[in-house]
Amino acid sequence: MISTGRRLLILTYAKHEKRVHVKNNLRVMSDKPRALLESKINPHALLAIEHPSYGLNPTNFGSNMGTGLQLNGIAKRDEIARLLSILEVDIEEQCLPQKEKLKKLELLKSNITSAEDAALFAQKGVQTLCFYAFEDSEPKDGTSRVALRCIANILLLESKTRQTFVQEGNAIKVARKLSDSQEHELLCSRILFLLTYDTTYNFDSLFDDFPLAEKIHENISYEAEQFDRSPASNSRSLSGWAPLTETLKLLFNLTSFYPHRISAFDRTVSPILAILKNIQLQTPVLQSPVTQLINTLLNLDLQGKESENAPNDKTSSFFPDLDPNTNVSRLVTILDTAIRTIREELLETTVIPLITLLRRTYDLAPFSVKTHMRSTLLPSNEERAQPLGNSDTLASCLLRLSTSAVAPNVREGISSLLFEISNKDATSFVRNVGYGFAAGFLMTHDLPVPDTVHKGEDGSDDLEGKLTTVDGKEINPITGQRRDMEPQDFGPEMTDEEKEREAERLFVLFEKLKATGVVNVLNPVEQALQEGRFEEVD
Repeated sequence: MISTGRRLLILTYAKHEKRVHVKNNLRVMSDKPRALLESKINPHALLAIEHPSYGLNPTNFGSNMGTGLQLNGIAKRDEIARLLSILEVDIEEQCLPQKEKLKKLELLKSNITSAEDAALFAQKGVQTLCFYAFEDSEPKDGTSRVALRCIANILLLESKTRQTFVQEGNAIKVARKLSDSQEHELLCSRILFLLTYDTTYNFDSLFDDFPLAEKIHENISYEAEQFDRSPASNSRSLSGWAPLTETLKLLFNLTSFYPHRISAFDRTVSPILAILKNIQLQTPVLQSPVTQLINTLLNLDLQGKESENAPNDKTSSFFPDLDPNTNVSRLVTILDTAIRTIREELLETTVIPLITLLRRTYDLAPFSVKTHMRSTLLPSNEERAQPLGNSDTLASCLLRLSTSAVAPNVREGISSLLFEISNKDATSFVRNVGYGFAAGFLMTHDLPVPDTVHKGEDGSDDLEGKLTTVDGKEINPITGQRRDMEPQDFGPEMTDEEKEREAERLFVLFEKLKATGVVNVLNPVEQALQEGRFEEVD
């Protein structure tokens, strides 16, 4: 009769070696694997197997240990400990076939699902995974890839493991694998991205001692070249863009945390713009990798660098000589699509980087591009046939969003954009968008509101003309509509008695406003009296 302990021993190794036979409801194995097991079996693995949550039913061993189904609680932690123990022993003994190593790593990966699991990966666990990721003699069978996935998972779930990882000198090993394949690009970029948080690692060493910037540039350039090589590359799924997305996230963090290294990526602006220009926009438009492309451009030098032959001449890939408006037009197209297809409350978390990039673009743009942006983003003369904001143009959509109640950051961002493309001049801003849309922004930023009433003593209307005329046509400074297009009031004029009642009502309203202290207003009658423009009549 076989003892319970012996039965456990047999079942454990039989499952590992896939030499399972059914005989009298008991799984047995051949003599040769048994001898190997008895000499090499890891006692720590047996401790995990004997936990009561597994039970003694061979079916439990088959479902929990052989198929990759996820376990829970103590059973899962014990399974992780068992797998790690087997892999640790094999580093020294080299007794597991490569397929078996891969299987163990796959099982390990499928069970790392929470920070509690990742906490099991102390220094020894990290060292074990790093061996299979970087040192294994046969990495082409997939063990390196799966080990990297395990590492990426535990670094994400447990931030403390990141410092352990870099202290073992693994950052440079990850960087060396950046260009091995697209899947390695995805995993290694993600790992390096995570190492920019909660570690003392200084990435300057990777810039100085390893061509990190060059590797990132090569990976992004490769993606840009695919549009010319294969039209099908534009129709890939979201997962197909994952390597590029992870590379761009890494680039954004590097340029954010190491701004003195931004110049190392000057050449990378061009392929980023090429991808942004050629990529097929999806629905919703602001998703990966478009959002990462936009975020990355926020940190990079868009002005270009001085030519070696002409030090005062700067060439910019963002404003190319052949068509300086091309990249701005693409950004405007993305903005137009986004605000028409995404709900306002969702825009609050997605569109701000794009608006910020447009603001920065206007600040850097040559005169011709600034003119193009004003003509695209500000209301046209044709729109002034009705109050501004009532049409379906991009400019009107922006004006309506500039007063959004559910998206305050979008409201602020768009108002700032419109103010800046009005050359940061309050008078031009009011003329371009009307008092109704401009007043709130001007007041919250303590900017003086232009006076549209006063004229010079000689009858000139310099200030009023700037505000109340566009191309020689008088406009309503409040609504922005042309005066000659406003609906005419054909009713009878107010009688003197009606005018007096209206004046009295306004006087009372102003006094009430003044008493609240919310706004500091001056009663027009009081103001006229102070200025000597009030005359008593009998």
